[in-house]
Amino acid sequence: MLLIGSVSSFSAAQTREIAIPDVPGFVTLKCDFHMHTVFSDGHVWPTFRVNEAVRDGLDAISLTEHIDYEGFPEVVDRDYNKSYEIAREAADKKGLIVIRGAEISPRVPPYHNNALFLTDANIIPSEYMKDGKKKFVMKDSITHDELMGPFLEVQRQGAFVSYNHPGYAWWDKKDTAIFTSFHHELLEKGILNGVEVVNSGRYNILAHKLAIKYDLTMLCNTDEHYDMYPRYADSHRPMTLVFAKERSEEGIKEALFAKRTALYFGDYIVARQPEAEGLFKASVTATSKFEMRNGEPILKVTLENHSSIPFETMLKADYDVELFPLGQVKIPAKDSVEVILKSLWDYPAQVKLDVAVMNVLISPGEALKTDFILDSKK
Repeated sequence: MLLIGSVSSFSAAQTREIAIPDVPGFVTLKCDFHMHTVFSDGHVWPTFRVNEAVRDGLDAISLTEHIDYEGFPEVVDRDYNKSYEIAREAADKKGLIVIRGAEISPRVPPYHNNALFLTDANIIPSEYMKDGKKKFVMKDSITHDELMGPFLEVQRQGAFVSYNHPGYAWWDKKDTAIFTSFHHELLEKGILNGVEVVNSGRYNILAHKLAIKYDLTMLCNTDEHYDMYPRYADSHRPMTLVFAKERSEEGIKEALFAKRTALYFGDYIVARQPEAEGLFKASVTATSKFEMRNGEPILKVTLENHSSIPFETMLKADYDVELFPLGQVKIPAKDSVEVILKSLWDYPAQVKLDVAVMNVLISPGEALKTDFILDSKK
């Protein structure tokens, strides 16, 4: 059923505050670059997506309609720029950045890919299709040029292209290689720039490995087709954190091509080492105070979390971490925790506190490792 009339009217009370700090030299922008509306196979109007994003505290979105599928051709005229135009007009009044995008979605290699920062989605060819009106039927015989055509066009438009939700699950014609020869060709031509490591809140370990192996920008998107609230009513929506030089479309584009992103889903962060460490250090501050307790020298350490992300840490130092077995310390969101290091009989001027952040991944098998240098003078 069409929800064209569902032009959402979220109240101010429903607005969610998600505190993610800026990192030195950059502004942290909360983004979702993969969503659909009735202009392809979604079930909401573009303004609904805008109001969701405003409610959820996002800075930028992209409505990536399939260029090769029309869900409601009897109601909505074929125009792959229209959802962007409707959303952009609504978003301008709300301070939300809307980026023109589209999804190229054959069910043969190279499968589904998003193209962002387009100038005209309507001129992207989809000659591999036989019928895309309320059904998805590709031609019986598809040429390489027909599949490559849309990618050459979006490259001409200066687009950022990302490989969506890599996997074996549902393709009509499966290929045992997740990263196919066609993907290698896109990479060699400078067309393929990113990969969706998290889709709809699901972490894809294969996509994470691809991002590292082929040096691709990592993305985290909802790929939502319906009302987003029921799915994320008790949590936050998945989002790509973009570390941009400025809060603008151009700032986001520069950051995506430079690979400055972090993925925020559930209580997890996935990022490369520089972005992961920068975000953690911007979120958590450590202060210390030397004391004598019943004649025993100790260091009281306060770890304060300024973000909405709770951090699961394992602490290690040359001194014992009191009360926390294995140094396992949770630093709650927007809260602080006190840790005692004991006993400092050698009265050092400084103490190094090593920190492993178990819910911040810099690779599929490695958590972020960093440290704090604490002042421990008497």
